[in-house]
Amino acid sequence: MTIKVLLIIFIGLSSGLAVGAGFVAFLTVLGIIPRLTQLTKTMKYIYLYEWSVVLGAIAGGWFTLNLHVFHLWEYLLLPIGLASGIFVGMLAAALTEVLNVFPILAKRIGIDKKIVILMMAFVLGKIAGSLFQWIYFVK
Repeated sequence: MTIKVLLIIFIGLSSGLAVGAGFVAFLTVLGIIPRLTQLTKTMKYIYLYEWSVVLGAIAGGWFTLNLHVFHLWEYLLLPIGLASGIFVGMLAAALTEVLNVFPILAKRIGIDKKIVILMMAFVLGKIAGSLFQWIYFVK
């Protein structure tokens, strides 16, 4: 092997280790998984949560590197998209609860008495952005 190929392999492995370590630090330091199990009252399944995150990260990396294309029935995409949305929403909710993002943001911009309006703005903005993306790009 040439030095160029060895350098590319080294950079790729180093980058993967750095991203993986950052992901693990993010989940560990913020306590996302334990907090998520507390919110859903499923503490006895914490090992399943941990293994699902590990296996999901491995599967995501594998499919990203191998460029697999799945030709799925369009009605099967509905529950897959719903499950993905629920996962992202719960992860974002756990993160914002751990960090107390919304109260800090509301206090900083001076609307701490109207935090419900701030929450509704985020929700409606997310819905509008998702609808725009699906109508404009996916159709």
